[in-house]
Amino acid sequence: MSDVTTVSCPTCGKTVVWGEVSPFRPFCCKRCQLIDLGEWAAEEKRIPSKGDLSDSDDWSEEQR
Repeated sequence: MSDVTTVSCPTCGKTVVWGEVSPFRPFCCKRCQLIDLGEWAAEEKRIPSKGDLSDSDDWSEEQR
């Protein structure tokens, strides 16, 4: 018995088979992959954070 794992494309919602037949997984195609990349590059998407970079007064270049 072969269990096929499927996911929804995060961009368009189309069903995608999770395997070698879908080289752009979790995206359905290169176009959806590039749309997602563009949204990250344009800062339309981001990872939530509790920190605020404006609190960087205590940081200096030497501490990096």
